[in-house]
Amino acid sequence: MSDWILYLLIGVALAFAISSWWGVRKLKALHVRSAVGGDAHESGLARQRVAVILNPIKARADDATYAIRRACQTAGWEEPAFFETTADDPGYSQTLAALATKPDVVLVGGGDGTVRVVSESLAHTGVAMGIVPLGTGNLLARNLELDVNDLQGNVQISLFGRQRFIDTARMGITNSRTGHSSEHVFLVIAGIGMDAEVLADTNDGLKKAVGWLAYTEAGMRHLPGRRKKVSISLDGGPEQVRNIRSVLFANCGLVPGGIDFIPQAMIDDGMLDVVVMSPRSALGWLLMYMKIMFKHSGKLPIMTVYRSGRIVIDCPEPMPTQLDGDTSGEATRLTVQVDPRSLLVRVKGRM
Repeated sequence: MSDWILYLLIGVALAFAISSWWGVRKLKALHVRSAVGGDAHESGLARQRVAVILNPIKARADDATYAIRRACQTAGWEEPAFFETTADDPGYSQTLAALATKPDVVLVGGGDGTVRVVSESLAHTGVAMGIVPLGTGNLLARNLELDVNDLQGNVQISLFGRQRFIDTARMGITNSRTGHSSEHVFLVIAGIGMDAEVLADTNDGLKKAVGWLAYTEAGMRHLPGRRKKVSISLDGGPEQVRNIRSVLFANCGLVPGGIDFIPQAMIDDGMLDVVVMSPRSALGWLLMYMKIMFKHSGKLPIMTVYRSGRIVIDCPEPMPTQLDGDTSGEATRLTVQVDPRSLLVRVKGRM
């Protein structure tokens, strides 16, 4: 790698970090479009039974608890049922317990991981999910145009807002080396390759200090590296062999910092946007960065985007995976399937 390319890349990364930090200081995500299509509808409920799944270690968990109780009391509803996640159980049993109370809406107070786990059990139930974002990225909340810094506003939307159906997706993970297999729901972006490596190697202390900007530091350290050969099949079509650094599966494309990573991605179109990234050098990463930042419509061979409802990826050697920002183990085979309009969520009145 020549020195001038490395220096240029570092300069661009620093510029991105500074501009993104300034955007966060304004306390508002800079969305350039809506990630949803059709209209939302009223819940039609005058009174509601409310259940809450809460991650108690989040900084604003106590504030969220108070705001939810106060809003339900003011509305004249019964006391909401609260269920707290634990280190051993991020929300699976808590969601089943919440559903046993026959709620009209389940509020989720936590980050993307808690939202993802709860949605796995809420999909296809017809029970609405309200989001009170308390995490670092809060990616689904951003794609639904919620102000992630307005806790009171999000409680009001979760309880009294309109609602709409969105797509979910399932990723089946198989590791032939260990014999392990699992399947999990994701809502925003899952992936295999370098993106998962970055998530696994992000410094926890730095993440607590500067939030999602910590991923930039880890990303810079992982830019060097070799491409790996995989085979990709889309919607049952013939396999294509590619040398990749990452493959992303996007249900929606807005990420923190005002970046519209995949401009065509919609959260309710019944399709996934598959991004195959295969840069070989720092220049390749720089070209990809410029294409994303300036939304250039021209083709870039090292960044190919497909649309598909079902994707199968086979890897000769295990590769790391991630689901909505959480690492999910290594895989030699991935099966990713969209599940159209399977989750009911509360949204702003105008959506």
